[in-house]
Amino acid sequence: MIVIVDYGAGNLASVVKALKHLGQECGISRDPDIVGQAEKWIIPGVGNFKATAPLANGKLGALLREGAQAGTRPLLGICLGLQWMFEGSSEAPGLRGIGVFAGECARFSGQVKSPHVGWDSILISGQSRLLAGVPWGAYMYFTHSYRAPVCGDTVATCTYEEPFTAVAERGNLFAVQFHPEKSGDAGMQILENFCAL
Repeated sequence: MIVIVDYGAGNLASVVKALKHLGQECGISRDPDIVGQAEKWIIPGVGNFKATAPLANGKLGALLREGAQAGTRPLLGICLGLQWMFEGSSEAPGLRGIGVFAGECARFSGQVKSPHVGWDSILISGQSRLLAGVPWGAYMYFTHSYRAPVCGDTVATCTYEEPFTAVAERGNLFAVQFHPEKSGDAGMQILENFCAL
């Protein structure tokens, strides 16, 4: 079963709806015992990086960190979940992310309208199990004011002011800045690929 981790950052119902549309068994939990029994984890989230504070310590945070470091269980971070998988964010100095991807998230400068909201294309630049069958330039739905840097694990970028990581992937660790559950057929393909791992 796929467990959607509830750490208080919202955006759970739309992910559940998308997975159920794909015929996937899933549940929502913040109970470390239930989360620990899951075959796969999804960490969604919207809003300020401070919302990830419950994942910084405690039994649930330790479980997710240990699981990510082991890399044996597929994990997908969505939007704020992607940012948490990096080292941190200038939005909440001193609050660390899980750090499986290198770099710190930063705010878009005043040169562009922020937040970056709406449909934008992703440019696939590397081999990716998560993006199998997704065409280069596919449009995804974004809504965020902070962006992750391009790093060695970036497999797709989007450009808004400058290129940023739209999708990162290493082994069984996956992260997307956009909302696949709100991104039409291409987004559903991504969720289907994750479910099939």
